[in-house]
Amino acid sequence: MGTYSPLNTFLSAQRAELVPMSFGEIEAIVGRSLPASKQYPAWWSNNPSNNPMTREWLNAGFQTESVNTASQKLVFRRVSKPAPAPSAVGGSAGGQRLPFFGFMKGKITIEPGYDITKPIDVDWEESYVGDGRAK
Repeated sequence: MGTYSPLNTFLSAQRAELVPMSFGEIEAIVGRSLPASKQYPAWWSNNPSNNPMTREWLNAGFQTESVNTASQKLVFRRVSKPAPAPSAVGGSAGGQRLPFFGFMKGKITIEPGYDITKPIDVDWEESYVGDGRAK
């Protein structure tokens, strides 16, 4: 069990979308003082490579927001888990949702066995020989 694992356990048990906390409450949960870098807003960023505690709240399904280092308070907001990675590159995703970008992100499902790299225009497929010239 890691140093900050108790924070993951605590957040995972929460049912609210917002969990406001003070730095002191976090220290009480993890059973130790937070490092001096807690005074910098960057320490509370949601970058998973930031510090070990960041990974704990991210793995619990939360992100930080409204971080106020002067008053030593913040809010953890529940976020949805990212979509699973495709099972195959350039081919079928086994019916899983692919991580598309934009307004359709998470809304498109590729049917099993469908090749998303195959051209849709059959005429184009028949006439293209690969060097830019038509047959």
